[in-house]
Amino acid sequence: MAENAFTLITGRTIKQGIHLDDKMSDGYRDAAAICEMSPAAMENIKVKDGSTVLVSTEYGEVVVTAMKNTGNPDDLMFIPMGPWANAVVDPDTGGIGMPGFKGIEATVEPTDKGVRSVRELISLYREETG
Repeated sequence: MAENAFTLITGRTIKQGIHLDDKMSDGYRDAAAICEMSPAAMENIKVKDGSTVLVSTEYGEVVVTAMKNTGNPDDLMFIPMGPWANAVVDPDTGGIGMPGFKGIEATVEPTDKGVRSVRELISLYREETG
């Protein structure tokens, strides 16, 4: 496995939940547009806590903020459910209405690009789906 290859999982967080009533807010973006990785993983891909990273999967890519999480295994990364995670998860719901949010192969690399707002992401989704 390449040192920038990870298994992506998503889920809900308390910080994200606090801001659910205002998804256009900076607070929501700061809570949901993140990628948590172990300190060793961050060191391996040469990113610092709070820097931006490009997360890529076979379903898409998104820029989020790297966050250190000492509880994560070195080969696992976590992005809270929301517009940023939606950019990189499998959109096929398999008829149950819920995409696959766990066990997605992903790569992560440092980037100078900024994190997009919810409005910007939604505009991109609309362009892609025509």
